[in-house]
Amino acid sequence: MGAWAFEPLNGHRKSMPESATVSDKQFALVPGKGGALYVYLTGNIDVQSASLLIDKLPPLIEKHTPRRLTVDLDAVQHFDDFGALLLFHLKHLMSGLKGHFQLHAVPPHVAEVLTMVDFAGHKKCRFPQKNRPLNFLVRLGGAIIDDAANIRFSLSFLGDILISLVHICRHPRSLRWDDSIFHMENSGVAALPIVGLISFLLGLIMAFVSSLQLRQFGAGIYVAALVALAMVSELGPIITAIIFSGRSGSAFAAEIATMQISEEIDALHTMGFDPVRFLALPRVTASLVMVPVLTLFSDLFAIAGGLMVGTLMLDLTASAYISKTLATLTLFDTLWGMFKSVVFAFLISWVGCLRGFQARGGPSAVGRAATSSVVTSIFLIILFDSIFAVIRSTW
Repeated sequence: MGAWAFEPLNGHRKSMPESATVSDKQFALVPGKGGALYVYLTGNIDVQSASLLIDKLPPLIEKHTPRRLTVDLDAVQHFDDFGALLLFHLKHLMSGLKGHFQLHAVPPHVAEVLTMVDFAGHKKCRFPQKNRPLNFLVRLGGAIIDDAANIRFSLSFLGDILISLVHICRHPRSLRWDDSIFHMENSGVAALPIVGLISFLLGLIMAFVSSLQLRQFGAGIYVAALVALAMVSELGPIITAIIFSGRSGSAFAAEIATMQISEEIDALHTMGFDPVRFLALPRVTASLVMVPVLTLFSDLFAIAGGLMVGTLMLDLTASAYISKTLATLTLFDTLWGMFKSVVFAFLISWVGCLRGFQARGGPSAVGRAATSSVVTSIFLIILFDSIFAVIRSTW
């Protein structure tokens, strides 16, 4: 059962039979005795016709439920690997029907193609089935397993970073200072214009909106206190961290992801280098140094934006505005903002390097790593800022 035979061409006819029960311009079906069914193919059996025949022939053959199927190829003029796919499909169909399959009157050019695809050697021919959607429990279980593996890798990478930082503190010369300074310049100095512009506009907007209400009560001078306190302790570190995440954190992820995909990190392992210390630590060090500095400049530019509104709209003098700002701010507020910026800097650099090391696949993985780095960093920035706000409110 399920066997098939291969009969060579031996002077058979070159035209379609006239006794066909079902016929088409490229095939004809002729029932025989004892449950036999003959399929006559003609013309070109190629990429265009094979797909149509695969749709048409199996339902017609199943209606006859033959015990033996014979495919006559005498009138086939052109035959390629898509034609072989059609024959594979028919052979698989007869295997499912527990019937006998054979080829009849095979021309030399058809026999050559069938030999190339090893038609005789394939005892089973399985065609790809449409993927059935997984049920909810399977998807949930797969998501939990993936998230657990991701958390495990993240904690392991965090431990590597912390151990490397401790090692650098004990052995400063082991840090690649040239790379660290290079990343400080790219991620810090080059980011100063955009950080300054956005912070200036944000301070200007805050001062303008608050002045609309405060000057109704003759309290326009408190615009300086509001802008200074909000920017130094809250908005300055957050805005700077978000800009740094989108500009430098994504770059960290993309650079390391490219190295990961091109197997450069495997080469570092082979040469005896620690990839975390070699690639991640200079970027983490640069972030820890430059983000607090950028935050300080952000605070200054935001205060300058508020000063413009105060002098132009509230008729305040520059000295009065600056005096109120200095009277409002305390050393604790400034140090609190700097502390948060250091935490945000570590989170951004850690996530950026982590996503780079996690990259797998082709070039598209680089884009996914950069996108995931920015999204995760912003989420962690907001989350930790909320935690810091709760901690400060309890003091």
